[in-house]
Amino acid sequence: MSPRPLGSRYGRTVRLRQKRWFRVVEGPGRDRARRGRFRGRRRGARVRRGGGRLFLTGRREGRLAAVAEDVGRLGGPEARIARLDITDPEEVERHADSVVSEAGRVDVVFNAVSYGDVQGAPLERMPFDRFSAPVTTALAAQFHPVRAAARHMVERGSGVVLTVVGHGPPSPELGGTRVAWETVEAMYRQWACELGPRGVRVAWLRTGGFAESVAGADAYGEDLKVIVEGREVPLSSRSDEATTERELEELARSTVLGALPTLADAGNAAAFLASDRARHVSGAALNLTAGAVID
Repeated sequence: MSPRPLGSRYGRTVRLRQKRWFRVVEGPGRDRARRGRFRGRRRGARVRRGGGRLFLTGRREGRLAAVAEDVGRLGGPEARIARLDITDPEEVERHADSVVSEAGRVDVVFNAVSYGDVQGAPLERMPFDRFSAPVTTALAAQFHPVRAAARHMVERGSGVVLTVVGHGPPSPELGGTRVAWETVEAMYRQWACELGPRGVRVAWLRTGGFAESVAGADAYGEDLKVIVEGREVPLSSRSDEATTERELEELARSTVLGALPTLADAGNAAAFLASDRARHVSGAALNLTAGAVID
């Protein structure tokens, strides 16, 4: 999940998507979770410090169950899992209502979703529907869950909405990926200004790539594709161990700290933003690029 160009043999592709995170503490998390183990267990295990309840949602129950098992193994709370299509507004609203019915409220929503990016070709050779797909999906995936949770949060006058986006300078052959990142940030700024006066904070993490995510290309499956010789193929089919090691080294060198952050670092940052220690943080991003992008 890196917004930085990797310069690999199959094009300047990026491994961005945070699809391996869980999402909700005390509330309706809704992502199209891919291999949730990496992120979900780190974030979910921190819920226990506040005695929260954990609800995990995604498209694949098997992977959700694996995340829930990892969270429990690390000492986190028992997690409730449910299949959910985050782009279906009625389904999302029903799930939010069911969480509130069971738990009494929604305190924190962490939304980490993949958008079905296609990369690896210049825009003049990319079909419009492939360019626009991640942007359209990002709009729905970030609008419906926040709206569903916000309805309940504003009634109580408190709540936190979080997400994670790629961050970096424009690079060739990223298709609609970076446009989707900017779209999400613009939407979250709008949510922040509307929900803030009613006691709900909105913030997000910016990533230039996490070590485990770059190494886990096989988990992306059909959710991140590259164009090779005019054909769309999964990114995972173009990766091997040697290529991954080179990409990790290149990304690490691009940071001022000389190392990529880990998913544990991301979990700590998200836990901070969700806590009262960040009670005056809203409408803002936390930069986790290790200095690859200096604000």
